[in-house]
Amino acid sequence: MADRSVQINRIKELTSLLSKASRAYYRDASEIMSDREYDKLYDELDRLEKETGVRLTGSPTARVGDETLSELPKERHEKPMLSLDKTKNPEDVKAFLGDQRALISWKLDGLTIVLTYESGALVKAVTRGNGEIGEVITPNARKFQNIPLTIDYKGELILRGEAVIGYKDFNRINEEIAEADARYKNPRNLCSGSVRQLNSAITAERSVRFYAFALVRAAGVDFHNSRSEQFDFLAEQGFDVVEHYFVTAETVDERIHFFENAISDHDIPSDGLVFTYEDIAYGESLGSTAKYPRNSYAFKWTDEIAKTTLREIEWSPSRTGLINPVAIFDPVELEGTTVSRASVHNVSIMKSLELGIGDTIEVYKANMIIPQIAENLTRSAGAPIPATCPACGGRTRIQTLGDVETLYCENPDCPVKKIKAFALFTSRDALNIAGLSEATLEKLLARGFVREYRDLFHLEDHREEITEMEGFGEKSFENLRNSAEKARETTLARLLYGLGIANIGVATAKLIAAAFNDNIDKARNAGEEELAEISGVGGVIAEGYVRYFQDPAKNRALDNLLAELTLRQETNTLEQIFDGETFVITGSVSHFANRGALKAVIEQRGGKVASSVSSKTKYLINNDNTSGSKKNREARELGIPVITEEEFLTMMEEGK
Repeated sequence: MADRSVQINRIKELTSLLSKASRAYYRDASEIMSDREYDKLYDELDRLEKETGVRLTGSPTARVGDETLSELPKERHEKPMLSLDKTKNPEDVKAFLGDQRALISWKLDGLTIVLTYESGALVKAVTRGNGEIGEVITPNARKFQNIPLTIDYKGELILRGEAVIGYKDFNRINEEIAEADARYKNPRNLCSGSVRQLNSAITAERSVRFYAFALVRAAGVDFHNSRSEQFDFLAEQGFDVVEHYFVTAETVDERIHFFENAISDHDIPSDGLVFTYEDIAYGESLGSTAKYPRNSYAFKWTDEIAKTTLREIEWSPSRTGLINPVAIFDPVELEGTTVSRASVHNVSIMKSLELGIGDTIEVYKANMIIPQIAENLTRSAGAPIPATCPACGGRTRIQTLGDVETLYCENPDCPVKKIKAFALFTSRDALNIAGLSEATLEKLLARGFVREYRDLFHLEDHREEITEMEGFGEKSFENLRNSAEKARETTLARLLYGLGIANIGVATAKLIAAAFNDNIDKARNAGEEELAEISGVGGVIAEGYVRYFQDPAKNRALDNLLAELTLRQETNTLEQIFDGETFVITGSVSHFANRGALKAVIEQRGGKVASSVSSKTKYLINNDNTSGSKKNREARELGIPVITEEEFLTMMEEGK
């Protein structure tokens, strides 16, 4: 009885812990434990539940994802989207295959999406969500790099696939995110954040691709009971289909080996393989369990694990003050390369591993690519969390957001913050001043040649000293000076991004600049409510933006910088047919990606868009223009025309 009590208490503990990890992963795109640790604890919970017959409400073993809590519209799936049963043992795969032929394909590590086409056009895209209810991301899906917006087949087509971001784009995009030092930890999290944006303009810049892996419905098409013919059909319609091959129990070892060899050069993240019966009718006849379909099976990579000794936790400061822990250990060989360090990501993961200097740890490469700590065998938990910043000696603090703890430096004059901040300011998407690596910036800051952004335009004052710096000469200096001179003429969007305001990336900076017609005074004095009205700029972003411009020191530095710059207007040759007119938009839209896109069209032609109807409103746009909604009633009471999108488009085409 005592043993059973211990087991049930452990079930309660694991259910709570794994639920927290699941919420962080699916809802917040963050991590409080490694994938490997999650899988290990999940397997322990599953075993205990089977042994005791006890499964608690909310157990991760009884659901396929976490709840969806964003502001995106929600929709219930026609049929639950189940997860796949999985194994790391090839013998289990052979048992699954039996005498059947199957398709083997990559198990892509991204975000599952369901697409619906009607009359040859993409009409809906929905995320998997929790398997029962997903989020509608149709405008964002239209911005994926390779999704066909129209296809030849005119019947109703429903298919599933994986939205992914490749490693090359992941590394490139991470450098461009405003909060660059709290970057996404892996491509899957970046993809999730990109696909679930509230503004599709941001999605468009993230290089998201879609790979089809299942056809759900294509009325009237005979696939001759063949899964591979379904894939061929999708390819003929213009979809990129996940790489796949035929396999049997006799050939499975060879094919698994083929994929294992290919993954090191495979740009798209994969955490294993999927096997699906070629015979559609046979697979469907098997039905499903409460959680798993029986026609498919997943094989996860057997990680190559090496045992080593933890020698140090290196704390790496960054521009925003975030200090990331990195494990340094005795070098080991993994997947053909020598590995001696692995990111621990944050304080929460460090605590969960109970790391201590001298501990014996096991390391592996997640998805055979990214070094990770698999397990801490000794768990001394002695590794200290620094009370002072390793770069400046300033005081640190632990910040908790959701279930994730991170370490920050509180010193505003931390040199690493300055180096990283200047690196962002001079980067390609900001002021684009070539020739200023972080190493060069460090030298210029250390010598006092550069103290604030304006100083980058007065390097001539230190020509002699700079040309004598190691790695510099007259030619290098001239190239740098010319690049700085060229950067004097820039745009408001580039400037806002370069200032390093929290959460203001390239796309968001463009949205804000456009909303204020490239007027720096209006942009820097905007209030939270005004900013929050811009599609894609939520309350958190608006709060951080306003806080930045409330800082007197930052405003003084900006004034000094503006004296050196010429901000050019972004080219807008469109006729200003709505000049001085105010619109209000309500309800759903069908001719535009979202209401933000319609708002942009109005503003590009001189109009303004308000959030509420008033006597200043010229038109209320509502496709349901005969409804008794509050805004419709207010408009009618004030004698304001209520027009549909079609009427607006006609008005625009005719130049009013």
